[in-house]
Amino acid sequence: MNVHDSELIAELMVKKGYRLTANADEADVVIVNTCSIREKAAQKACSQLGRFREVKKKRRDMVLAVGGCLAQQWGKRFFDKIPELNIVFGTHQIHRIPDMIASVLAGCGSRAAAAFTKHVRSLDLFPLPVEGQVGAYVTIMQGCNNFCSYCVVPYVRGREESRPLKDVVQEVLVLAQHGIKEVILLGQNVNSYGQTLGNSTNFPSLLRAINRIPGIGRIRFTTSHPKDLSTDLIGCFGDLESLCEHIHLPVQSGSDVILERMNRGYTAADYMGKIELLRKACPGIAISSDIIVGFPGESEGDFQATIGLMEKIKFDNVFSFKYSKREGTEAADLDNALNDSVKELRLKTLQELQDRHTWERNKAAVGSEVDVLVEGFSRNSRSDVTGRTRSNKIVNLKGDANLIGKNVTVRVLKAHRHSLRGDVVT
Repeated sequence: MNVHDSELIAELMVKKGYRLTANADEADVVIVNTCSIREKAAQKACSQLGRFREVKKKRRDMVLAVGGCLAQQWGKRFFDKIPELNIVFGTHQIHRIPDMIASVLAGCGSRAAAAFTKHVRSLDLFPLPVEGQVGAYVTIMQGCNNFCSYCVVPYVRGREESRPLKDVVQEVLVLAQHGIKEVILLGQNVNSYGQTLGNSTNFPSLLRAINRIPGIGRIRFTTSHPKDLSTDLIGCFGDLESLCEHIHLPVQSGSDVILERMNRGYTAADYMGKIELLRKACPGIAISSDIIVGFPGESEGDFQATIGLMEKIKFDNVFSFKYSKREGTEAADLDNALNDSVKELRLKTLQELQDRHTWERNKAAVGSEVDVLVEGFSRNSRSDVTGRTRSNKIVNLKGDANLIGKNVTVRVLKAHRHSLRGDVVT
């Protein structure tokens, strides 16, 4: 989601006559878009700002701005931490960036805008794809009403706001006209899309509308909350041709005790039941997840419940994290915090198990023929191209620029830990 926000920021600046550069030393404006979901992300953002403030000390005319979730959290306090900053803007204020920069350049001093608004105006904006781009992000909603006890999102993104269905469909139509083959629908909880619109619109109805758009051969979405995963949405995986056979469904823990403390709104059995329905509706569907280890009060038994759930489901992929206390959340005040060495050991155990499961699933694909949408050249070799299967597995194969943007049938020849290798079927 932050990637898409950054694309939008770049589009707004280009429309004002700016051009992108990868060299901060020569930039007239440097904008750091931050995330604060995890402590590591916040630390990385502060480290980047530390480097850029040194550049600004040498070039006083450079405009230094910070936005995103961390800027929403800290607001004007950012100026105390980094006096060299010129602009602080929150998650509801992206549309104001060009005007704020113009104000600073006009000598009006530093600017801060981190207030929530009734309507997020940046939801009405979207960047056009660049030449050769194959897939595009489409924001369908912003904010979250769930208030999971560990999560800062409702405090930095605000409450839920869904875009009108016709606006989303119009954006996808424009993207299709510009050659986009795959759209990735974005929201903090896409399953609750439509609840703020005051009509019968819901996420399955949006998926069906996009499925009818010519040229869009693949639809993906993230992120999905298990408690709001309806039977109607599950059925879409068996009914809609363009909906890819992959879902990212964060479980966070396999312990009912921890799930309750997290305020997730479901049990491990509830989650398992929905996985079974998904696999019945769409045999072979790939399932990825998020898991937090070391939540306050997590016992060895709670952790083993998570390991047991992973053994039953055998996820295709898991994004796993040590619990980190986030300012302003309910969990920040919980007792029974675990020491870091315990969290490190549990994370290592979990990741080793998931590596085995991912490796097993990749090996099972060897010998099969898969549909691959070629996205571009491989990072490792210009004689190779890379793309993804409909189940979101990375595939590398021999090829040149003529294959980019095309769907090709590939026979899988070899499995690696995190990717597949294959050849185009003639």
